[in-house]
Amino acid sequence: MAQVATTAGWPDRLGTAGARLGVIRRRYRVAPGLYAVGSPGPDSPVLVTANYKLSFDSLRFSVSGIDAWLLVADTRGINVWCAAGKGTFSAGEVSDLVRRSRLAEVVSHRRLVLPQLAAPGVTAREVTRDCGFSVRFGPVRATDLPAWLERDGQGDEAMREVTFTLAERAVLIPVELYLLARPLLGLVVLALCLSGLGPGVFSPAAAVQRGVLLLGATGLGILAGAVLVPLLLPWLPARQFWLKGVYTGLAVAALARPLVATGVSGVEQAALTLWAVAVSSYLAMNFTGSTPFTSLSGVEREMRRGLPVQLLAVGAAAVLWVVAPFLV
Repeated sequence: MAQVATTAGWPDRLGTAGARLGVIRRRYRVAPGLYAVGSPGPDSPVLVTANYKLSFDSLRFSVSGIDAWLLVADTRGINVWCAAGKGTFSAGEVSDLVRRSRLAEVVSHRRLVLPQLAAPGVTAREVTRDCGFSVRFGPVRATDLPAWLERDGQGDEAMREVTFTLAERAVLIPVELYLLARPLLGLVVLALCLSGLGPGVFSPAAAVQRGVLLLGATGLGILAGAVLVPLLLPWLPARQFWLKGVYTGLAVAALARPLVATGVSGVEQAALTLWAVAVSSYLAMNFTGSTPFTSLSGVEREMRRGLPVQLLAVGAAAVLWVVAPFLV
């Protein structure tokens, strides 16, 4: 098995930056299998994690100075919590991994330590039945593992509490912005085409002038839904994220209205507002899968309620934007 370091090198730092920005997130993974930290022996603990490299790095950096085995499951490059929800971090995968790595020949005990956030996908008794190893769920954060291990698996309330602090919310913003880059290219073309329509069939000058306004409204929607909603999440009204996006989009649009009021008709202002709110609401809804506030059923329920409203707003905005030049 491979020996791994417990300190970050430049490749790790660059890879982390790329993953945080969303550039290499989907392929940032390590090979599943058994790894050694320090000089582990037959009695050393076995810590199980996902093969998403940020999860793997978080674990190995947190256990510096501890002799341990790291058992890395094949979660298709998905982090622990999401993989547990998707079924790729499961009792079957853990049991198969124990057998494939021939762990029973490496350690003298029969105990596995799994992240607490893997619990939704891993049934402990199934692992014990399938491979003979018992399961203990450790703390939520890997940084608490040294203290948890020192206390023989006795954690305090803070170790079991899932947080979603300002810093934890802010780190998600670059990924959301990066993922918007490709759709925005198509949106630019669509905005220019729709904005140029008018009594003279198509006006290149109007396409540019009105297209800039439409893209500006898009930017306001992105600011509201992808930046302000996660930053202000605990203080925004409503429980459902799509509604938080609606309120934030309306507020941002209202604040920006004086900047575009001159030379813009009321119909166009209504279209721009509806579009900005729809964008904000949709992007805010994306965060439902990134928080400890919602369950899988809660996400599905919110999408059933939010998507029809968003589609209606987009349709109304498009109609108003296209007909506005004919009403002058």
